[in-house]
Amino acid sequence: MSSTAHGAKPYYFVPHASRHPVMASLALFFVILGAGQWINDAQWGKYSLAFGMLFLSYVLFQWFGDAIAESEGGQYSRKIDLSFRWSMSWFIFSEVMFFGAFFSALWWARSHSVPALGSLDNALLWPDFKAVWPTLAAGATASPAGIIEPFTTMGPFWLPTINTALLLSSGLTLTIAHHALVDGNRSKTISFMWLTVLLGVTFLIVQGYEYHHAYTEYNLKLTSGIYGSTFFMLTGFHGFHVFVGMLMLLFITLRLQKGHFKPDSHFGFEGAAWYWHFVDVVWLGLYFLVYWM
Repeated sequence: MSSTAHGAKPYYFVPHASRHPVMASLALFFVILGAGQWINDAQWGKYSLAFGMLFLSYVLFQWFGDAIAESEGGQYSRKIDLSFRWSMSWFIFSEVMFFGAFFSALWWARSHSVPALGSLDNALLWPDFKAVWPTLAAGATASPAGIIEPFTTMGPFWLPTINTALLLSSGLTLTIAHHALVDGNRSKTISFMWLTVLLGVTFLIVQGYEYHHAYTEYNLKLTSGIYGSTFFMLTGFHGFHVFVGMLMLLFITLRLQKGHFKPDSHFGFEGAAWYWHFVDVVWLGLYFLVYWM
C-alpha cells in the first residue's frame, strides 16, 4: 500500500492479496447449484443451498471485518471515502433499475396486457375474459379456463398502512441519529439507532402476518394470476431489502457501541442510511401503486 511520512493516511489504499473473492465465488457456486437442483426436485439441492448461504455469510463476515479493521486503522483517506460514495451510489442506482423493472411489469400488465386480452381481436380466443384490474371479476377470477382459484385483493387498510407508518417513522429516527452523531452525541445516536432497528424488525413481522392473512383468508397466492405474481414479487423483494437494510443498521449500531465512527468521518453509517431511505421511498411507491390503485 502507499504510505506517507509521519504516520499520515496514504493517498490511496492498495489492499494486500485476499482470499475472500475466490471464497465468495465458491460459496455462490454452491448457492446456485443447490437452488437449481432443488427447483428441479433434487432433495440434496436444499442442503447445497443452505451450505452455500452459511459459507457465504462466514466469508462476508471476515471480509467486512478486514475492511472495518483497515478503516479503524487509519488506512482510508479522502480518496477511499469518495470511491465508497460512488460505489454506494451506483449500487443504489442498480437497485432503482431492479425495482423499476417490476414496477414496469405491473404498469404493462394493467395498462396493456389485460386490456389487450379483452379486446375484440381476442374475443374468439377468450370469449369469457373480463378485462378488469385486478384480475378479479365479480364472483370469479378473470380466468376463462378456470385455472385460477377465486381470491380477494389486498387493500391498504390496515396492515400496509401500519407498515407505512413504521417505515416513515424509522426514516425519522435514523435522521435524528445521524444528526446526533454529527453533533458528537454518541449515546443519543445509539438509542435512536436501536429504535430504527426495532421499527425495521416490526415491519417484517407485520408483513409476515400480512402474508399469512393473504394466504389463509384471502386465498391470495403467487399463482393468483398476474395480480398475485406482481403483488408478491414487488412486496416480497421489498421485504428482503428491508431485511438487508435492517442488518446493515444493526451492525452499524453495534459498531457505534464499540466506539467506531467520528462526527467528521462516518461513511459506513451514511451508506447504510442512504440504503434505508431508498427502501422507504420504494415502499411509498408500492403503497400507492399496489395497495391503493
